[in-house]
Amino acid sequence: MTATTLDANTALVLIDLQKGITALPTFSPATDVVARSAELAAAFRARGLPVVLVNVTGGAPGRTQAGVGGGELPADWAELVPEIDQRPGDITVTKQQWGAFYGTGLDLELRRRGITQVVLAGIATSIGVESTARAAHEHGYHVTIVTDAVTDMDADAHRNSIEKIFPRLGELDSTKAVIGLLG
Repeated sequence: MTATTLDANTALVLIDLQKGITALPTFSPATDVVARSAELAAAFRARGLPVVLVNVTGGAPGRTQAGVGGGELPADWAELVPEIDQRPGDITVTKQQWGAFYGTGLDLELRRRGITQVVLAGIATSIGVESTARAAHEHGYHVTIVTDAVTDMDADAHRNSIEKIFPRLGELDSTKAVIGLLG
């Protein structure tokens, strides 16, 4: 589905564009996702619209079939990549699970600013981005996913999110098209 419009009160939410996540092997280059996300962030900032930078520093405590990666994480693992050009006015959200809403103040931050729509980009499509998109939809936000500004470690999982899940949660379009909708 093509994005049709952006509300006047739209925020950009960039998911897990941090050193540890962007260093993981992805099926399409993380550097491309970072570059497009930086382009989106610059466009949103230029129009005075909020930019939310999300990082993850832990995981939910429940047991899973997949288990968890072992070992000590590098000290800079959760640091946002410098290409995003974090600004003092940006909203930062640190999460301990896949989605950016549960257990964080994200919904309150958005509602205080009168935000009615979120544009999502980041890594990984089927994990952090999809979880955040689902929660945003459930919270009543209009959702737009920037399809060329997301990637995943698993091509099939990425494709499933793009083709099967996201069309049920919102609209999808490219970086260029979303920037064009900003006007």
